[in-house]
Amino acid sequence: EDYKLSDDTILRPDVALICDEPHDAYITKAPEIIAEVISKSTSQRDENYKFDRYEKEKVKYYILAYPDDLRAKVYKLVDGKYDKQGDFSKETYDFEETLCSASIDFDKVFKRFRN
Repeated sequence: EDYKLSDDTILRPDVALICDEPHDAYITKAPEIIAEVISKSTSQRDENYKFDRYEKEKVKYYILAYPDDLRAKVYKLVDGKYDKQGDFSKETYDFEETLCSASIDFDKVFKRFRN
């Protein structure tokens, strides 16, 4: 679903977790968690432009998933800025301070990419 930041700015996250907003044509308030799957063609936009926009919009967690490297970077909004929580490959991460409890088992996320 598209995330409408303003009338002239609409972003399409790969995955967005929303806990308390009714289903509509657009997401209109900051999701709890956004994840982007990084590829060579999207890395610049996801790592820079979207990173800055989501930080400004106060998205609590931003995940950059790198399937080619079998790892993900998790960022948490702390005092208005993203703070890197770590690199994850086989670990589970529990998301705190969200309206709905969530966790990601990165071992399962990357299982299909492992040989």
